[in-house]
Amino acid sequence: MTLSGNSPKILVTGGAGFIGSHTVVSLVNAGFEPVIIDDFSNSERSALDGLRAILGHDVTCYPVNCNDAEIMADIFRKEAPIGVIHFAANKAVGESVAKPLKYYRNNLDPLMLLLELMPQFSVQNFVFSSSCTVYGQPAQLPVTEETPRLPAQSPYGNTKAIGEDIIRDAIAAQIPVKALALRYFNPIGAHPSAEIGELPLGVPANLVPFITQTAAGIRSSLTVYGDDYNTPDGTCIRDYIDVVDLADAHVQALKKLIEAPAGASYDVINIGTGRGETVLNVIRTFEAATGVKVNYVIGPRRAGDVEQVYADVTKANRVLEWSARRSLAESLRDAWNWQKKLI
Repeated sequence: MTLSGNSPKILVTGGAGFIGSHTVVSLVNAGFEPVIIDDFSNSERSALDGLRAILGHDVTCYPVNCNDAEIMADIFRKEAPIGVIHFAANKAVGESVAKPLKYYRNNLDPLMLLLELMPQFSVQNFVFSSSCTVYGQPAQLPVTEETPRLPAQSPYGNTKAIGEDIIRDAIAAQIPVKALALRYFNPIGAHPSAEIGELPLGVPANLVPFITQTAAGIRSSLTVYGDDYNTPDGTCIRDYIDVVDLADAHVQALKKLIEAPAGASYDVINIGTGRGETVLNVIRTFEAATGVKVNYVIGPRRAGDVEQVYADVTKANRVLEWSARRSLAESLRDAWNWQKKLI
């Protein structure tokens, strides 16, 4: 796709978050002008400083809640975007179990508002941040887009499944929006500059921040939940996708939507590496890539954990002309460099 004239604007809700901030960089590199909407309830303003350091200029940011209809209409009117990438959502699985109504309200209401506003302002292109959580524990691996969705293990996971259904049903009703839902697996890593990365608030919910914080001495040890699963070393298997690769996938999805004929359309695409890695192999790879030992202990299985899940990425390769490029070792090295900067 060739972009000419003024850079087309793209609204990025949750654009100061982990995946959102990296996608902002990828958008600029691809010739777009990202406009961030983020109320910083689940992110840090320091991400804007990191983006400035990487890009050499500020990125427009509206520090507002994307569920405010009047404010969002004003932003659409003022910025005249040609597309929206929607990340903004609460994402802590445990909290969603304790506060389900918060998650249903915060994760679904803004989605519906965006789908109402986009046709009003003639914005056709929509990329939705979905998740492999919609698959649960699949009966067959690797997971394809045709794999049946299973009941979610948490209200958070359910908001992703319901979000997909909302988009599908709205487009079936012929709202003039072209949408792609990207079901991605386990994002890890950081920008190679170490200017932006994952900033978990409180206790991390993901493996790699636990590894880096333990390696840095912030945590005394890492608990590996279960070593008696039916996997090569007994620990759970996941598909770990580098956040820079994941960001590039969002930009490729956006480009494909822009190139597609006008009219209502909807599809889902898995974004992963196509490889499964055990928890213990991730720890060993981190140690080899950084030269830093990780103090870990084996604990009991954790309720709700899926034994193994990894993606079939054939559709992403074919439809988006995209594939993951960065190795697990590179991702873990970048995550460690980011962690060292935070110390």
